[in-house]
Amino acid sequence: MDLEDEGWADVPTRSHSGQSIPKVTDHDNSAAPGPTSDESTKPSAAAPSSPAIKSPTGRGPRGPRKVTAQPTRLEAADDSVGPLGPLGDSFQGATTRSDSRPEPPSKERLPVRSSRPTPTSERFPDPHDPTNSDDDDDDETTTKTRVAPQISPPPATQTRPSRQSQPSVSIEQAANPKFDITVGDPHKVGDLTSSHIVYQVRTQTTSKAYRQPEFSVSRRYRDFLWLYNQLHSNNPGVVVPPPPEKQAVGRFDTNFVESRRAALERMLNKSAAHPILQLDGDLKLFLESEAFNVDVKHKERKEPGLGESKGMFGAMGFSVGSSGKFVEHDDWFHDRKIYLDALDAQLKALLKAIDTVVKQRKELADAAGDFSESLHSLSVVELSASLSGPLEGLADLQYRIKELYERQAQQDVLTLGITVDEYIRLIGSIKQAFAQRQKAFHSWQAAEGELQKRKATQDKLLRQGKSQQDRLNQLNADVNDAERRVHQARLLFDDMGRLMRNELERFEKAKVEDFKSGVETFLEGAVEAQKELIELWETYLMQLDAEDEEQLLQQPAASTKPTTPASTTVDQDSSRHASEAETASSATAATTTVEQEE
Repeated sequence: MDLEDEGWADVPTRSHSGQSIPKVTDHDNSAAPGPTSDESTKPSAAAPSSPAIKSPTGRGPRGPRKVTAQPTRLEAADDSVGPLGPLGDSFQGATTRSDSRPEPPSKERLPVRSSRPTPTSERFPDPHDPTNSDDDDDDETTTKTRVAPQISPPPATQTRPSRQSQPSVSIEQAANPKFDITVGDPHKVGDLTSSHIVYQVRTQTTSKAYRQPEFSVSRRYRDFLWLYNQLHSNNPGVVVPPPPEKQAVGRFDTNFVESRRAALERMLNKSAAHPILQLDGDLKLFLESEAFNVDVKHKERKEPGLGESKGMFGAMGFSVGSSGKFVEHDDWFHDRKIYLDALDAQLKALLKAIDTVVKQRKELADAAGDFSESLHSLSVVELSASLSGPLEGLADLQYRIKELYERQAQQDVLTLGITVDEYIRLIGSIKQAFAQRQKAFHSWQAAEGELQKRKATQDKLLRQGKSQQDRLNQLNADVNDAERRVHQARLLFDDMGRLMRNELERFEKAKVEDFKSGVETFLEGAVEAQKELIELWETYLMQLDAEDEEQLLQQPAASTKPTTPASTTVDQDSSRHASEAETASSATAATTTVEQEE
């Protein structure tokens, strides 16, 4: 394409040549039918009216100009009559719409460099906007300011739902869901051979992983054991809160059932509050499943490897058997193990002392009950009302003291005793986590040994120099697989170490809080029990004082009434003296008579 031939040269005296116009009109005619031949042969009327382009004569000699393709903008014509031209009755209407002839293309103005930034609307005009036409013959169109179209508001009848600006659950709440689990309503079910206690587990949670925010299921003790074993196997290195231990004798006793219920409730709440255990699928199954036994059997059939108590090690293909004695090389874990052993011994001694105190309180309660029964029997036998009343009141007081001692003994078990017992079991869970870490170490060492064996076999085969490419390829694959297993075992051992450090720090913080809370509750219970005991004794003494005052008020009235019996007593005394005088006189007379006869 030659710029001089096509009329694109930057010369102000030259106009578009006649050769270039037919090309454009042919192109336009193919795109927009309707203009006649007379219109196409007319000279262009836009050339005189277009602004003259300045000549670059004052700029000095210009070098060779680089020829580039200039964009040409064509105005879209109305094609309402279709590509086949006017047909039928619509021809006249089509001609009226196509009266304006197509304009020849004009050269775009060169961009002028300026320090002022060009607006985006000027740099990128809308090709579909008629106000952005490049035709120079229409000064009004080029100088007309474009106005943004007004957007009418939607009608009042169309009410769009307001979008919620705040999320339904905050990010912190979604990351740390809350659980409130209660274990209650223990009741005995089954016949004589299969009797057991069933508990009602009620859960309230903000977690979106559950179908409902509040639900309730029924579970027995062995279900809690299943949950503990699953959590322990699925999460090696995590300190899982354990359930209370089994008890063959007295498992239907009221106090034992209540203490077990409280321990199971603490186990579930601590498991649900743990950031790792709360995401376990088995915990969700335990808390939410209505057909728990069926779901557990289905899970075991679907994943048979989990029933072998291998957990994560078995799933990854590692050996879980211990090969030799484990020697701890980390001083931090060594010190923690010694500390846990000492803490375990001290807590067991404290639990034994608490059991002794509880046993003494129960014996004191039994003694107070026996004392109450003896006083009641004595008050029934006593005929004097002034004595039988205080004895009956003292018997009732001793019976209430018996109930107070029994309640205090049970409270000691549920406050301080259950805390000590829980942490003894938690230390056992920590020791199991240590054992899992030892298994991870042995698995790592076993993988290292297997890798060394395969490398030795590979080196032996390479030294033989025989052409056993297939076997060599297989050995190479085995060595790569062994290296991968060693890497996985090493990562698992390191991850368990880091996880156990965090778990032991969490254990220490929870231990301080739980023991402070348990001791405070224990002391508050002891103080309340002593206050209640003092109130019972003071009430009994006030009753005795009131009875004494009533008797003192009744004595003066009794002394003023019996006047007649007093006179009768005086008469009896005078008659007695008279009879005695008569007897003495008769005896004297008889003695005188005897003396005269002699």
